Amino acid sequence: MAQALAPRPEWLKIRFVQGENFKHLKHLMRDLQLHTVCEEARCPNIYECWEHRAATFMILGEICTRRCAYCAVTTGRPVGLDWGEPDRVAQAVAHMGLRHAVVTSVNRDDQPDGGAAIFAATIRRIRARTSECTVECTVEVLIPDLMGVWWALELVLAAEPEILNHNIETVPRVFPRVRPRGSYERSLDLLSRAGEHPAAQAGRMLTKSGLIVGMGERREEISGVLRDLRAAGVSVVTVGQYLRPTLTARHIPVERFYAPDEFADIRAEALALGFRHAECGPLVRSSYHAWSQARQAREATGTHTCMVGPEGEVTR
Repeated sequence: MAQALAPRPEWLKIRFVQGENFKHLKHLMRDLQLHTVCEEARCPNIYECWEHRAATFMILGEICTRRCAYCAVTTGRPVGLDWGEPDRVAQAVAHMGLRHAVVTSVNRDDQPDGGAAIFAATIRRIRARTSECTVECTVEVLIPDLMGVWWALELVLAAEPEILNHNIETVPRVFPRVRPRGSYERSLDLLSRAGEHPAAQAGRMLTKSGLIVGMGERREEISGVLRDLRAAGVSVVTVGQYLRPTLTARHIPVERFYAPDEFADIRAEALALGFRHAECGPLVRSSYHAWSQARQAREATGTHTCMVGPEGEVTR
């Protein structure tokens, strides 16, 4: 007999509203043969974000070479690379009028560089396509660990995204169970190396990471991860609630739901540790309100960068 999903508390209930912007964005993604992590990972915020014309593009196809115990993305053996993908992503960014584009991917362990070259090409094509805009489009990339192939990481860093994100996801004790082909130490190493890049040292690039909680970690272990991330030079952190995608054996059950005041406590701790911005809450995901995260993090440095949110509002 299938295990029943634990009932969600009130603060995790969302409204499913498919407005005109949502429908337009869905058609655009299909017309350009693009994928979004919003859809593939069954993000609970898809209706809110898409209605605000904000989406996270997922490149390198839709089939992941890994099988993480918390993720809904299809796993299997991908075939080849689509070198037209960077141009189509840039076309979508320009069509949507985005001023902060977020790009992530599946894991492509079948490729020597893990897909890093296509990440770099996508960053550059977005810049080229939006270079004539009145307000420049900034780019955030959420990259996999690239299996620790550091020359591949350098390909991405050389394109100088404004934000380099890699999610640590969970605490060291739980890590092997939920990310069996990953490594907590490798993820920290990637973030440290990104933070040491000249673009980061010069303030042109921020590093970012995130956790999902409710997978069996202890509260003090979350504190330990926050300290590790700060020691690695990470500037922005996100913390959200794990929601089991399916009842299949692939996905681990939710151990517990964190209350909003617990997320507020985690945020306060993160800011006290020196993070420039911490986005913490039950429905928070890595790219949730990413445009606002980028603005607030940059303002915390004293460098006020003009950013435009998904509805076109300009803030300084």
